[in-house]
Amino acid sequence: MNIARAKAAYALLINTVRTVVLGTVSADNMPNVSYAPFVIDEAKNIYVFVSKLSIHAYNLQANPIASLMLIEDENKSKQIFARRRLTYSCKATTVDRNSTEWDCIVNKFEKRFGNIVYIIHNLPDINIIKFTPYEGLFIMNFGSIYKIKSDDLERLIYIEDVNNDSAS
Repeated sequence: MNIARAKAAYALLINTVRTVVLGTVSADNMPNVSYAPFVIDEAKNIYVFVSKLSIHAYNLQANPIASLMLIEDENKSKQIFARRRLTYSCKATTVDRNSTEWDCIVNKFEKRFGNIVYIIHNLPDINIIKFTPYEGLFIMNFGSIYKIKSDDLERLIYIEDVNNDSAS
């Protein structure tokens, strides 16, 4: 276990992955998985553009919690069975279109993804959803699993057995 190496890998994953996998659940407890390009702020809040017409938008309106996953590209992974990945359990809220937060997030998207953002953010059915993590799990490789708690999303807590977490 090397915490410095794990922290570097954690930061690299967050800074290089450009899409997030979204796991949501409907009011009828039907699961749905989708994805979206994202930006992240200094507090580790993750933002995505969501069409009001999408299944995950309906799910988040009924049940504003989600599981998000950032995962290493298959082509860059040394071992397909142990791709680096980060999952966060999150609370979802909609960013007010008439707020400075909206403008700030749109600027982050434009810097990261270019001119297409100008078209997307002006569509009438588009919202920005803010996902605020309250816990997470970073899997660096076989046997290198770290718990992340909301009190410090930068702190990685090494755990040997996810099912018997003695680090809590």
